[in-house]
Amino acid sequence: MPPTPGLLELVEHCEHMARAYAQAGAPLPRRRPDGFPAIVESIIGQQVSAQAGAAIRDRVRAGLGKVTPWAVLKVSDDALRSFGLSRPKVRYIRGVAEAVRDGRIDFDALRDQSDAEVLAALTALKGIGQWTAEIYLMFALGRPDVMPSGDLALQEATARLMDMPDRPKPKELAEIAERWRPWRSTAALMLWYYYRYTGGPGAPA
Repeated sequence: MPPTPGLLELVEHCEHMARAYAQAGAPLPRRRPDGFPAIVESIIGQQVSAQAGAAIRDRVRAGLGKVTPWAVLKVSDDALRSFGLSRPKVRYIRGVAEAVRDGRIDFDALRDQSDAEVLAALTALKGIGQWTAEIYLMFALGRPDVMPSGDLALQEATARLMDMPDRPKPKELAEIAERWRPWRSTAALMLWYYYRYTGGPGAPA
């Protein structure tokens, strides 16, 4: 498999990325098909570990057969909760399904929009915050220059890697990440790998 895009440039030009790479190894490229199933996975991954998110995702897939807006709209809230989804996540996923049905979101159109336009379209939906939209940009649309600076694991990994006394706040991490343009998505993957290497559970499911 080819290396993650931009990894060699990051390692060459940033001592911190070079250290993370030397210790944790190279993160593999991560892509998932875009569209409704991907945003459902991102919602599932909110505020849970990678392992827990993967388990719930598998139960949702098995329970629905195929993760589509129409499949979600056909089942009850109780059925969705039986897959391991919390009440808020049931509301969010159903809300996205209704937005697709009503034409308020077009996932195909997002492919050709800028990062800022995608973020605006997704965060207009209830339950889709900045982190969820950024994860969609990274893993579903493959955008190369996204840093989810509100992610606690990325903050902790940055503190460990750069020997900081405290985790950087989101604004501070965003400022630190400027050095990793135009490959901030790969830098985030490297930080997740480093976090797992140093004792954390890893990247989002």
